[in-house]
Amino acid sequence: MTIEDKQQEIIQEFGEIDDWMDRYACIIDLGGQLPPMPESAKTPQNLIEGCQSRVWLDAKLDDDGRLVFSADSDALIVKGIVSMLVDVLSGHTPQEILDADLHFIDDIGLSRHLSPTRSNGLLAMVRQIKAYALAYAHISESK
Repeated sequence: MTIEDKQQEIIQEFGEIDDWMDRYACIIDLGGQLPPMPESAKTPQNLIEGCQSRVWLDAKLDDDGRLVFSADSDALIVKGIVSMLVDVLSGHTPQEILDADLHFIDDIGLSRHLSPTRSNGLLAMVRQIKAYALAYAHISESK
């Protein structure tokens, strides 16, 4: 499934939910589906700066040259948001991630319903994901 396909799935799912309290509940549920991040990966290096709550994000390159992300947060809504990002972007090449237009965040109205500090945190998460993709793209090129 492409990044665009995954974004369209989320847009469709949230399009069926009218009330924002129900959308928040859905985001929290998505966070509950996030695979557990090993405690050993919850290091200061994996802690995203710029988030109000604590968010950890790690990336590994699999044998097929695709990035696999693991993440966690101590805040339910934030955990749901990072879960959506991980779901959309994990399993894709660094270049696909770098080229991706992550429009689903705006399309579902999430960016309009976050506090300024949460919006900054979301941007920090996306920046970190893109930074991992850029770093792994350079590693892949140098092999």
